[in-house]
Amino acid sequence: MELVFLAILVLLMVGALSSGFPVGFALPGSAILSIGLAALCGWLFAGDVDAYFVQDGPIQWLSAGVTNFRSLYWDVERDTLIAIPLFVFMGIMLQRSKVAEDLLVTMAQLFGPIPGGLGISVVFVGALLAATTGIVGATVIAMGLISLPAMLRNNYSKSLATGTICASGTLGQIIPPSIVLIILADQLSNAADQAGALRIARYKEATGQTNMPSEFDVVSASAGDMFMGAFIPGLILVGLYMAYILIQALIRPSTAPPVPYDGKMDSRFALKVLLALVPPLTLIFIVLGSILMGIATVNQAGAIGAIGAMIMAGYRLVENNNRAYYPAALAVASLIIIGLVLANYELNAKNIQDEDVPGMIMAGIGVFGLLAAVIWSGWRTYRIDNTLVAVMIETAKTTSMVFIILLGAAMLTSAFRAFGGEELVRDHLTSLPGGFWTQFIVVMAVIFLLGFFLDFIEIAVVVVPIVAPILLADPSANITAVWLGVMIGLNIQTSFLTPPFGFALFYLRGVAPPSVRTLQIYRGAAIFITLQLVGLAIAGAWPSLVNYLPNRTYLTSSTAPPPLNPKLQLCLEDHLFERYRAEEGRLTAAIEQASSLDIGYLPEKTAKALAEGLVKAKMTFELTRQVDEAKSALDAFTPGYKPLHVEVRGLEADVRKLTARSEELKLYRDRESRSTTRSDARMAEFDAEITEISQEIEDIRGRVPAVWEARHKEYVVLSKALDKARSVYRRNVDDAYEPVAKLRGTLSGSEGLAAFDARIEALTSVVRDKSPELAMDAIKVVEDGLGEIADSSSIKRHVSRAWRALRRNPDQEKAIGELAKAREVLASEVAWRDRAIGSLLPGIERYDEEIRDTIGARQQKRLNLEQAKFVATCKSVHTDLSLSF
Repeated sequence: MELVFLAILVLLMVGALSSGFPVGFALPGSAILSIGLAALCGWLFAGDVDAYFVQDGPIQWLSAGVTNFRSLYWDVERDTLIAIPLFVFMGIMLQRSKVAEDLLVTMAQLFGPIPGGLGISVVFVGALLAATTGIVGATVIAMGLISLPAMLRNNYSKSLATGTICASGTLGQIIPPSIVLIILADQLSNAADQAGALRIARYKEATGQTNMPSEFDVVSASAGDMFMGAFIPGLILVGLYMAYILIQALIRPSTAPPVPYDGKMDSRFALKVLLALVPPLTLIFIVLGSILMGIATVNQAGAIGAIGAMIMAGYRLVENNNRAYYPAALAVASLIIIGLVLANYELNAKNIQDEDVPGMIMAGIGVFGLLAAVIWSGWRTYRIDNTLVAVMIETAKTTSMVFIILLGAAMLTSAFRAFGGEELVRDHLTSLPGGFWTQFIVVMAVIFLLGFFLDFIEIAVVVVPIVAPILLADPSANITAVWLGVMIGLNIQTSFLTPPFGFALFYLRGVAPPSVRTLQIYRGAAIFITLQLVGLAIAGAWPSLVNYLPNRTYLTSSTAPPPLNPKLQLCLEDHLFERYRAEEGRLTAAIEQASSLDIGYLPEKTAKALAEGLVKAKMTFELTRQVDEAKSALDAFTPGYKPLHVEVRGLEADVRKLTARSEELKLYRDRESRSTTRSDARMAEFDAEITEISQEIEDIRGRVPAVWEARHKEYVVLSKALDKARSVYRRNVDDAYEPVAKLRGTLSGSEGLAAFDARIEALTSVVRDKSPELAMDAIKVVEDGLGEIADSSSIKRHVSRAWRALRRNPDQEKAIGELAKAREVLASEVAWRDRAIGSLLPGIERYDEEIRDTIGARQQKRLNLEQAKFVATCKSVHTDLSLSF
């Protein structure tokens, strides 16, 4: 019966959408009606409102709906969606203030004289508008009103002209900042959590271990990651569009002839180009650059973009006025002042020093100047043509539409899961031959076909939550959520161009002259749909195009994980092993040179640790070779073993599905046995089906090859041997470098240690002459000071004992004795440290510099740039983890 109500849910949704009912109400309405109908039927026919639900009955579904509502509107921690109104405001403000129009006209004049130049300028401006507005309707309409008449006047092919405008307008869906990418990031972050739970369950089923290694976790996605991941594929699409137009113009000049500029290309024209091009490019650089460089979050960048758009509108709306650029000039000057303050002062408002006063004054001037520029520009946009009010109303409408659809989609997805739709989709996808890539291609094909009928938001919020967890959980490809999101984003982009409901086609049809037929618009869009699919294939074939930039930015940011992070180890070791093979001679010489240093006067524990560390440093290269040998043995065994592993794991998955079905039937049978309308015939049907499933399970288990146990055991032995070799190598290099780092830190941090002798000596008089309470306070101050000196625990220990001797039953003599011992230890520590600083520290520093980025790499606070680049590249490709599951 669950499948019946699942079909009702889908039919209600399709019917509502096909009839033109608003999406924001069609989705939750379908869910509410189907859930209510299933609960009513369960109550009437089975006496249980949960009877016709696979999971999450109506009460749980209602609770989940309330939770979703709260998370969308009231949960301040879920801040991904806050960026949507900011970027919408920015885009609409630039469109309403005609900044986008100026850009389009100027670029057309600049590129027009070259073959296909007018079309190339449309693509170029479309890309710029995508990076500033991201609003498809506004971009297509603006370019349709401005560029299409010019292209038709200059004998451009109608199909090429309309296709170029429509395709360029859709670039805002993939070039950041993009509303689609923000929505996908929000959906995929939840999907990644679900996929992680599925992968953990799968790992437990396969290995019996409850704790899955962190390097097997599903990699989630944030809005910033999605922006960075989509950046290069977006540029590839722009390049494909431009290349096509240029080739078309060269092969068939009549379709895209050059358009000579009537005016003069003089200084006035150059100034016009600069005024039209530089402000939008600056805004793009500030918004995207701040995200890509890790300076600002997506929300902060969105706020910057909104303010920047309003300042630009402030001077564009004021025409033929000498004071038009005053607010913008004030904003630029204020930002320069703030930049100078940040570069030259370390300001802390809670702790202002005398030397900080000039910086505080300059910062105040810069902040108030910027605030004045924003208010000035805001007043202009409010006063002139009521632009600000109109933009805010349009922003509120668009944002409300998006949020209502998100809430309705969450309700629909919950209902879909409640009727077992997710399990049905998972079973269908996982049963397809060919593994992950077949599943992925099927999902991409379905999304592409849905684009003919559904809007991008509907696809993103309805389809993605259902299929994304399934694809992300599959360890055979181990894809990242960023890569999946960008691929879906590129695919969804085609929905604006695919007839019959391609919105870009309708937008252009509404502003195109009657001489342009609808069929010509469709024909022109077809080739660009093909180019979009080519871009999709390129991003699919080379995942590094998507994954590298987010990885590179993350690994070089201030919040980058340390090299000890388990998720970085395999890639980091690939890099280090290459260096070991290339630099073994140099590193060995550095170790030998360090071994010749005189360390006999060091404390016994320190000298022993350093000597053992040097021995272990020499062992690094042999242990590296052992890891390589173990890896080669496993790699040689894997090709013959993998098909067997995949086959048996597939059979085991079938057994689990049948077992789950058997347990479900037993539950139904028990429910039937307790029903007041018990049917013996129905009970017999349950028994027969349960028996049939049990027999099928036995048949599947009988198909497991006889060699499986032996071959799997051999694989486990080889895998554990590699894990052990890696573990031994990692412990060895850590033990080899740690004494060096510790000794260097000790010697470098010993400044001021000798001064504590007088302070401890003074404590003796305090203990003898003052009350225990005052003496304890004085001892605590000295103890805290010793805590700031590197490796001073041996001294601090005796000082602490002196404090404890005075705590309950004050014993002045014992306290004084401990302070005397502290002075003895202090003298010994100062003596060997002073000697080591003069004779040993230079050699230790040279040795540290030689091995820091190789043997000592794991002990550093962060990856260096070379390591970060290598690891980012390494982690940008998909890695098959299926043999670990």
